[in-house]
Amino acid sequence: MIKPDVLDGIRRRHMEIMALMADPGVATNPARMRELGREHTSLKEVVEHADLYEQLVAEAADLKNMVHSEQDTELGEMARAELKELEERLPEVESELRFLLIPKDPEDTKDAIVEIRAGTGGDEAALFAGDLYRLYTRYAESRNWKVELIELSEGTKGGFKEIIFSISGNDAFGTMKYESGVHRVQRVPATESQGRIHTSAATVAVLPEAEEVDVVLHPNDIKVDVFRSSGPGGQSVNTTDSAVRLTHIPTGLVVTCQDEKSQLKNKDKAMRVLRSRLYERELEERHAARSEQRKSMVSTGDRSAKIRTYNWPQGRVTDHRLEGDDKNHALEKVIGGDLDPIIRSLRTAENADRLAAL
Repeated sequence: MIKPDVLDGIRRRHMEIMALMADPGVATNPARMRELGREHTSLKEVVEHADLYEQLVAEAADLKNMVHSEQDTELGEMARAELKELEERLPEVESELRFLLIPKDPEDTKDAIVEIRAGTGGDEAALFAGDLYRLYTRYAESRNWKVELIELSEGTKGGFKEIIFSISGNDAFGTMKYESGVHRVQRVPATESQGRIHTSAATVAVLPEAEEVDVVLHPNDIKVDVFRSSGPGGQSVNTTDSAVRLTHIPTGLVVTCQDEKSQLKNKDKAMRVLRSRLYERELEERHAARSEQRKSMVSTGDRSAKIRTYNWPQGRVTDHRLEGDDKNHALEKVIGGDLDPIIRSLRTAENADRLAAL
């Protein structure tokens, strides 16, 4: 049984959020309204599940009383049958509610910046990076998230040497953060003429997208270089100085963007990435343990530092952070964008202690 005071506290906070959002003074602050809106969306889902859970608990209690008082009647038999169905459903509803009650990291509600880079494996690694990008765009589509391309560098035979994009939507970072790490693929590449299975890798880094209130960038700390873009882009390629390179002088961080034909748009996208990288660095300094974990996950793209393996010959995806039945998943489903079972298992495993305390 979930403690009633836990659910009452959630409802009180939900009411407080709705009152704040109705305050005219708050309504004129877009940043504050976005923050409250995200929390409202999250709490609304919890409240709806809590209402359902408590309704089922109350119905179960009524049916038990009816079974007891009408033991030898037809009404008692009907109540017993309904109670059996309800008791089979109640654990699933309770499990879903416990999952929603897991305390979230404040960054979880933010949008995400996703960076995919080809690692070990040459052309095949670039092709695999393209597969991962398509996987994430399909997953984002299934959750009604918005994907916006920020920067890319194409591989010589397809795929990407590097691709950076943003994902906007409810709990985007809190969901996608489990994808950070080295992803390994085992298959016969399109570039292989002998039919041999190759092992390649790509790295994925997921950053919480920082807003201007999270990171203050001083103009004097940023060196801006403009140059002519290269690669796909239409008539503006190599004819206008639309590409932008930002260098954050205090940290040495460099961000380049040339995806847009407009220099202003490229600068804006580069600023978003730079701000998010600086925000992530600040979070890492605050949470040393998280920093060490991220370093070990992303590493240098070497095959040995893997979090997940995509095995084409066996049609299997193995997440090496999980155990038992949660570890292996059907390749076709995962590549098609069905990441929810893996992410749900990772989140539940990470928060096992907090789940037990509820």
